[in-house]
Amino acid sequence: MWSRKTCVCVKMKVGLFGFGKTGKAVATVLLQSHEVDLCWVIRKTTNLQHRSVPEFLGVKDNTQGVIFSKDEYTPEELFEKHPVDAIIDFSSADAVLNYGEEATKRGICIVTAISAYPETTIEHLKKLSEKTRILWSPNITIGINFLMLAAKILKTIAPYTDIELIEEHFKDKKEVSGTAIKISHTLGLSYKDIKSVRAGGIIGRHELIFGFPYQTVRLIHEAIAREAFGNGALFAVKNIINQKNGFYCMEDILIPYFNLQITPTENSSPNP
Repeated sequence: MWSRKTCVCVKMKVGLFGFGKTGKAVATVLLQSHEVDLCWVIRKTTNLQHRSVPEFLGVKDNTQGVIFSKDEYTPEELFEKHPVDAIIDFSSADAVLNYGEEATKRGICIVTAISAYPETTIEHLKKLSEKTRILWSPNITIGINFLMLAAKILKTIAPYTDIELIEEHFKDKKEVSGTAIKISHTLGLSYKDIKSVRAGGIIGRHELIFGFPYQTVRLIHEAIAREAFGNGALFAVKNIINQKNGFYCMEDILIPYFNLQITPTENSSPNP
């Protein structure tokens, strides 16, 4: 955020719910950003309570980000003593039921990357979004959301193509990828036709194959590290913080970037 009076950058204050493997990776990205201050992290247990987030993660940062357990403060006490502009949620599906009302009373922006919510919770989020900006994305990486948009455009251009969807994940992942199910729903495919591969420690790979009569197009997204989720969350919070109150998805904030002003190349210039 920028202050018009002083013309200097004012960092956005952010709180993070969730400090598992992905939460730690997200926190690392936030700490390395020059645009946000990670003020605190909420985790389930009292382990690491009051520990400095930058110190624990080994990231050089001047912020005073601190780890709190979820039971140390009520949401009202948390936001009163440690105010933030935005919340990023990588915790659990029921967390927002605890902090949501208090956050929206204060106009705090919420970006949640919970993979699945019950329908009742989704309706609750939509109700809360009347008072603030809420973005929900089950897979918040920029790449996978770009892939879905590109796939929708390609299917619109060529609805007659054959489409195959393949998802690959680590060996112990039992269920079909929620992201793959979302992609299949977006393209009007049956989730039963998703091909799944489980091997080693693959973080996540999704491939769409468009079979044309005389050509093939492949759209591939591969998560190399969990920090990709942090990049996506940071992108999301920066793009909705100044939007109108409402319930957003990643597609909403990506679509404006497709309105590119492309300068014609020499070969594409009209003939004189």
